[in-house]
Amino acid sequence: MIAVVLAAVTSTAAVLLVALLAGLPRALRARPVRERPQSAARPARTSGPRRGYLGWLARRHVLAGRPALWTPRNVLVGKPLLTAAFGLPALLWLAADPVPLRIAVALFAVTLAFWTPDLLLHSRGVERQQRVGAELPDTLDQMTIAVEAGLGFEAAMAKAAANGSGPLAAELTRTLQDLSIGRSRQDAYGALAERAPSPDLRRFVRAVIQADVYGIAIGDVLRVQASEMRLKRRQRAEEQAMKVPVKVLFPLMFCILPVLFIIILAPGLITAMHTLL
Repeated sequence: MIAVVLAAVTSTAAVLLVALLAGLPRALRARPVRERPQSAARPARTSGPRRGYLGWLARRHVLAGRPALWTPRNVLVGKPLLTAAFGLPALLWLAADPVPLRIAVALFAVTLAFWTPDLLLHSRGVERQQRVGAELPDTLDQMTIAVEAGLGFEAAMAKAAANGSGPLAAELTRTLQDLSIGRSRQDAYGALAERAPSPDLRRFVRAVIQADVYGIAIGDVLRVQASEMRLKRRQRAEEQAMKVPVKVLFPLMFCILPVLFIIILAPGLITAMHTLL
């Protein structure tokens, strides 16, 4: 009985916590603001990035490419629904036989259900950043060819974005839109590095900003960066290939070799046992 009450309290607390986080910003926006006299008025504060859990969700949403179905609001709504969907069957299962093993399994299932949307959103963002890093060398090669053919840097970027179809092409298009509305190059390129914080892309953005500040030929920068990206991609492939034997060792030792030993030694052991008996 105590286990059932504990699981119910845990599920209810999780639902209330998410509901509070989802409704707090709306309540703050709806709170009436008292007008102050002009003499007592304070300087207005600039709205900075949100902190805490909501800020983390917003950041994960940006890194994932702002998917329409994975907005922070949808995540906050889906967490209590998913927790309730797993919590109610867990309560019924615990009510039948509240043993310690069932309590542990039920609590693990409810906790996993509560954090599953966050894990999926984070995983989608990590996968997207990996795709950006994988597409960067080929994109830089296209931009280098375009610049050497006589195009400017923004025109070469637009050409690469038009020919591409992945997340990097979408981010380049967003950067060109920022430039078209009057945003400075440093701000637009810095926002690109913030939206897609791949180490290689950050290094490329820093090189482009320095070239723009010091007047370095952008063709030379693109040529050097493209060569370095190709080298890094080759080194990463070699590193992954060297990790394969270590990753195969565990299934080889605990899954394949025991079966081979059973197949090879079992007939001899059976024959020896029949001979001795």
